Amino acid sequence: MMVLRSLLFVPGHIMRMIHKAATLPADAIIFDLEDAVPLPDKETARVLVRDTMAAVKSGGAYIFVRINALTTNLTAEDIKYVATKDLDGVLLSKAEQGPDVCQVAGLLEAREKVLGLATGTFKIIPLVETAKGVINAYEIAAASVRTVAVGFGAGDYYRDLGRSVASLSPEQTELLYARSQTVVASRAAGVPALDTVFFGRLTDKEGLAREAQHALQLGYKGKMTIHPDQVDVVNRIFSPPPEEAEFARKVVAAFEEAQSQGLGAISFEGKMIDVMNYRQAKDLVDFVDIISEREKKRGQTPYVSVFKFFEAMG
Repeated sequence: MMVLRSLLFVPGHIMRMIHKAATLPADAIIFDLEDAVPLPDKETARVLVRDTMAAVKSGGAYIFVRINALTTNLTAEDIKYVATKDLDGVLLSKAEQGPDVCQVAGLLEAREKVLGLATGTFKIIPLVETAKGVINAYEIAAASVRTVAVGFGAGDYYRDLGRSVASLSPEQTELLYARSQTVVASRAAGVPALDTVFFGRLTDKEGLAREAQHALQLGYKGKMTIHPDQVDVVNRIFSPPPEEAEFARKVVAAFEEAQSQGLGAISFEGKMIDVMNYRQAKDLVDFVDIISEREKKRGQTPYVSVFKFFEAMG
């Protein structure tokens, strides 16, 4: 299970931000080759990302790269550079239909063959960022077995509607349909959904927490971020409270004991527990255990010095 609560975007052409990323508790670091990188800097960014992925990955996070949309004709070159043994997957910008995901899957498979890696090593997170993408969200989510999540990008989506995120209302009712469509379609396809980045002030942690809580209530499993200070807030919102995790462990233990005695449902602390409740509790326990193990490993990982980056670059 690939648990992705917080995903931090890092511009692929800025060395100091890449080095900082290795020290942060984000579940995934996303090297950005798309909007954050001006066209003249694309090639430099590809090389820098390729040569620093190993050092950043030693910090314990998954490594993804946001590649340019297929319509830019830059996608294949992005993959040629960054699809190395240190890459976990790519974010496909502005995915609008299933064949978009399949085309990228084909490019990734070709790289796997060149590198001698198993088919399916590289994962895909398609980004739903346009009106067409929202309408085709299920088709996008179900297009490839490589897809481990689907992300909703509110900035480009709202721009596609002729509006700016600067004009969003505090309640963001304008985004409710697209958010809901994306998360429901993703769930129907059997993959989790990841919420858009927060467009409020970087210092507005309360606003970020409210937005993340809203996404959680809708069914999102994580949220993309653009600043290191947002990671802890997002991790907290998308992690079960300790008391909820403890109750789930008790439910799992009690139900499994009952099953060993041939019972199909039990009463536990005044609540009826059946198979559905057990599966929900088991999923939560597995989720918490993965987070705990990851944080334990991260705590054992030594600080990644800037010298390691320059060594990696030869």
